[in-house]
Amino acid sequence: MSKVKLTPDQAEVSTLLDKGISEIHPAGILLSEEVFFQAVEHSPVAISITDLKANILYVNRAFTQVTGYSEDEVLGHNESLLSNHTTPRIVYQALWGRLAQQKSWSGMLLNRRKNGALYLAELTVAPVINEHNDTTYYLGMHRDGSEMHELEQRVMNQKLMMESVLNAVPAAVVVLDEQGRIVSTNPSFRKMATDVAPNEPLEASIEVLSKALDSSYQQLISDRRSFEGKEFSLDFGSSSNPSWFSCFGSTIEVNCEEADGFFEQSVRHYVMLMINDITDIRRRQEEVHLNALKALMAEEDLVQGMRETVNGAIHQMQGPVNVMATAVSMLQRRSADTRDDALLTALEEALQSGRDALDSLSDSMPPPLEENKKLVNINELMREALALSTNNLLKQGITVVWKPSLHLPAVLGRERRLRSMLKQLLDNAIEAMTDRKIKQRDLTIVTSVDKDTITCEIVDSGSGIPQNLLVKVFEPFFSTKATSNGCRGMGLPMVHDVVSDHSGTVHIDSQYQSGCRMIVQLPVSSVR
Repeated sequence: MSKVKLTPDQAEVSTLLDKGISEIHPAGILLSEEVFFQAVEHSPVAISITDLKANILYVNRAFTQVTGYSEDEVLGHNESLLSNHTTPRIVYQALWGRLAQQKSWSGMLLNRRKNGALYLAELTVAPVINEHNDTTYYLGMHRDGSEMHELEQRVMNQKLMMESVLNAVPAAVVVLDEQGRIVSTNPSFRKMATDVAPNEPLEASIEVLSKALDSSYQQLISDRRSFEGKEFSLDFGSSSNPSWFSCFGSTIEVNCEEADGFFEQSVRHYVMLMINDITDIRRRQEEVHLNALKALMAEEDLVQGMRETVNGAIHQMQGPVNVMATAVSMLQRRSADTRDDALLTALEEALQSGRDALDSLSDSMPPPLEENKKLVNINELMREALALSTNNLLKQGITVVWKPSLHLPAVLGRERRLRSMLKQLLDNAIEAMTDRKIKQRDLTIVTSVDKDTITCEIVDSGSGIPQNLLVKVFEPFFSTKATSNGCRGMGLPMVHDVVSDHSGTVHIDSQYQSGCRMIVQLPVSSVR
């Protein structure tokens, strides 16, 4: 401290500094009063000592550096000299309340430097108590906390902005620790979790998601392997159609916050799942796909219809041609009778014309659509066939029970022909339940796998098929329904041809009495 004339109070403070803080060093060396004075004087913390009315009696060098005031400019003045007069009154009330109880107070005050600049004073004020337990002075220590406050506020603002963004995005977001425990969620995820696992804690939804994501989730947790665009479906039970989601999984690495990690940083790993509801997109895609299938099926139906029409015409003409061929053969054996020559010639010409007509019809028959074999999923084809039949099912008031096998192997086959085959079986089942006498209209579809064979069962609650016709219905141009043309009765023969082309079998369960139970069996593909 510079050599200035001291007031009685300042002289007492000087004596206090000299006497009150002089002690014996633990090593037994008596430390001089000058050492303690210089320690306070050169402390990097702004220190001031005031009387009980907050009039300044002493300041150290750091005080002048922080405030911009020299020692002469503040000695004898009140500490309010530093106030910006915007600190709430309640703060000062708390400060003086603690000091009245002879307790220290710590807090933040908004001060003004000599040059008018504002700063946040991180202040601690403590009473100096004498041997009679009376408060004689106040010791104030403060430092400029503006930069720390700015940094803390910036971090807090960034945190709030990030939370606001996450809370506003429609995607469900959840952060998990290395053990898969929930650390943070946004409102969209909490809503999704309520739908996934009603009346259950949030952790229950994570279990459902981990099963839906399968290996992608396990690799994210164990190997920290990120993934994106993983699509999965969940059935919430409130709708007949499942909801579809697309999930992105990524890892987050953060440094540990404990004190022992200050010099040797250790890293903690977290994972973040961001889940987007793509149900509407999938439905639009399915609508586009369904329309494309309808167009494809229409083309196939047109070709099939033309083939059936030509085959029907051939079938109708083949009978008279066969009769003429028999008549010609009989007349040729009687060639000795010249009276039959004219008749034989006429019949031979008619027979040749008939055969030429049959050849022309055969040549005009459109060829079947070319298609290569590939791996196909019968469940997917059945689902598509059901989608194509939805309007008809609703029109007839038919209840569908669809029980697909959860893990159905692929079949090596012609996708379009297999789809048409399943659609034909569905059409037959629907048509079997159109009679007004049938009140209970149920259609049950079950797929299963046993070793190397996939079985598809289509069961309707119609009138059924008589025992003596269970095999005959697969013959061309045979129908159990009255018909006036030759184009009926090709549906089940087409089914039989398609199944045979795929080395499978198709038959009607003769033991089923509550309608018709059609069973199609196809071999599992050995190609993976």
